[in-house]
Amino acid sequence: MLDSSEMITFDADRSVAGILSHSFRLDRPTDQVRSATFRATAHGVYEARVNERPVSPAVLSPGWSAYEWRLPVSDDPVGHLLTEENTVEVLLGNGWWRADLGFADMNLNYGAELGFMAELEVVYADGHVQLVTTGDHWCARTSDTVQNSLYDGQCVDARLRGTRDALPVRRLDVDRSRFVPRSGPAVTRQETLRPSRSTRLPSGATLVDFGQNLVGWVRMRARGPAGTEIVLRHAEVLSQGEPAIRPLRSAKATDTFVLSGGDDEFEPTLTFHGFRYVEVTGFPGELTADALEAVVVHSDLRRTGRFSCSSPLVNQLVENSVWSQKGNFLSLPTDCPQRDERLGWTGDIAVYAPTACLQADVADFLHDWLLDLYAETRHNENRAVPAVVPDILKYAPVPEAPEAVPMSGVPTAVWGDAAVWVPQALWQAYGDRDRLAAHYPGMVLHLESVAAALSETGLWDEGFQWGDWLDPDAPAAKPWAAKADPAVVASACLVRSAAFAAEAADILGQAEDHRRWADLAARTKAAFLEHYVDPQGRVRSDCTTVYALAITFGILDAERRRAAGERLAELVRAGGHRVTTGFAGTPYITWALSGTGHVEDAYRLLLQTECPSWLYPVTMGATTIWERWDSLLPDGTVNPGEMTSFNHYALGAVTDWLYQVVAGIRPAEPGYARVALAPTPGPGLDWARAALDTPGGTVECGWERRGDRIDVRAVIPDGMQADVILQDGTKHLVGGGTHTFGYREDLS
Repeated sequence: MLDSSEMITFDADRSVAGILSHSFRLDRPTDQVRSATFRATAHGVYEARVNERPVSPAVLSPGWSAYEWRLPVSDDPVGHLLTEENTVEVLLGNGWWRADLGFADMNLNYGAELGFMAELEVVYADGHVQLVTTGDHWCARTSDTVQNSLYDGQCVDARLRGTRDALPVRRLDVDRSRFVPRSGPAVTRQETLRPSRSTRLPSGATLVDFGQNLVGWVRMRARGPAGTEIVLRHAEVLSQGEPAIRPLRSAKATDTFVLSGGDDEFEPTLTFHGFRYVEVTGFPGELTADALEAVVVHSDLRRTGRFSCSSPLVNQLVENSVWSQKGNFLSLPTDCPQRDERLGWTGDIAVYAPTACLQADVADFLHDWLLDLYAETRHNENRAVPAVVPDILKYAPVPEAPEAVPMSGVPTAVWGDAAVWVPQALWQAYGDRDRLAAHYPGMVLHLESVAAALSETGLWDEGFQWGDWLDPDAPAAKPWAAKADPAVVASACLVRSAAFAAEAADILGQAEDHRRWADLAARTKAAFLEHYVDPQGRVRSDCTTVYALAITFGILDAERRRAAGERLAELVRAGGHRVTTGFAGTPYITWALSGTGHVEDAYRLLLQTECPSWLYPVTMGATTIWERWDSLLPDGTVNPGEMTSFNHYALGAVTDWLYQVVAGIRPAEPGYARVALAPTPGPGLDWARAALDTPGGTVECGWERRGDRIDVRAVIPDGMQADVILQDGTKHLVGGGTHTFGYREDLS
């Protein structure tokens, strides 16, 4: 792969994007070309063109991965672009390679120099192969981009278009063992949005509202005197009528376009922003809606799930989850897309993966990320899953303060459990045994690192934990200060992870490992029950999160499970059906309530609109999931915490429960080889329905309340069997086709 090519670079200021180019002639006439393939990778991000036409729809290639161990190589057909005389041009920018990544002024980079490497292989009908490769015989010049940064934005000077200021080209040493075929979907332009409204600010700037918090950039057309600067500053929300910039922290999120004097079009494709609002200054004349559009950018993922119900607020909540997934599934699953962070935090995707699998086909996307996770973990000194993947934080200076949070090198619950929980979600959604085998080594490393950290009690009660992160009762400046005992959370998570690892080992024929992990799960469960649960089913720290985990993760026997369910419902009622859980408990609390017979409490928790709740942000105009339950306060001001994002998918994990419990579509066997349909009506909704594209076809299920009667409708693909389980206790086995059922609702 790229064996004959050299990685090349150009000498220029680090803020400048350069253009590498090479011209060549085909060895045979174009009608004799059987195939032509363009393979490429980079330190940085690139856009390649052949004869001024893009080689693919991809942007920000090759994306972000664990560059030290895995550098993806694209493989694009380009035969349709070739003529007898050809020119290859490549725009090369900083991307994630030289991006000053991190937060709190970490300014972390993978290297000081950008690089590009490619080969164009042309195969002719007579078997002749022509190979065009990168080397120091290529040329380089400056581009019209004089500044490019993922966090800060891009400056494009149209006056420089067509200039030919040559740059020196050099070869770079490169470790070819890192090269891997691209296994995840490319980042592409997905759609465009026109402004929904615009207003003039007191400063004279124009505030443009696109009506949707999104990730991407603004494409603009303008004409004005040469040298005119148009500045676009991006923000997710408004505070007192002005763009709220503070949540961006040090990220400038600002693009600058300099006019040439003619008709100019700008598209800053070497950066991306999370925004709904754009403050535009310097635009010559009147800024009309036709002058700009928002370009939505994310990894190319096909949407697979649809959910709707009688509540417009819940429908918006689901769409908010979809938009947050789109915005944060850009090359890899990130926490947020707007501020000086944008990292692959493992805890977020650990809890959200089941929802992600319902909303889009993420099989390749998450598989690719899990390969990065394994690579980072096995190269970690303690073989512990990092807090972020790729683990750029390992390059951060080690804090001297003893209370500093360790970002890498220590095993943690939920975050580290991504090594197990994400493969578990993929296995249930897609049933791919080969992929499960590929992910299993990462599970082993995680569990071995945890087993070594257990105390003499057999519990995970020592060392740092993120715990029930962002418990709504925690102080804004101390998101880790949750009600739930972190050791209880961690030990419960270990039971779940060890149990699934045992299941995976059994599926893969690893008998010894099956016994090892089953024993670890059993021992941890026994220790949990001994030390954390009293005979009446009370769990240490006695808060909603610990009950949700103990119930959902199957730790409790039948009697204590019943008692824990009663206590959980009691606590939820005492809280006025407002959310009292953080990252660890939120995905599971409605599952725990409905699973222990407290469907009404689960519905009332879902439908609560007072803060903190899932629907409070919706009532405040949210179009994505917020990081904090109160990222925007009731008075319209931004939460005073320094960690406040308006596009953070983790708390949207309740969508999983909407599909699987409310609408009732569940996999009875991995990959939906067999499906279980168990729709669960509850108070506050008159109807609900969902459709899901499974590997075997589209499954639909829904219900509608008509007086005291519930009508259920299910659509099953041909060749699939479904177990329909109704709330009146009846069960039906059905095959392909449309099926309807009805029963009287028990209103007692």
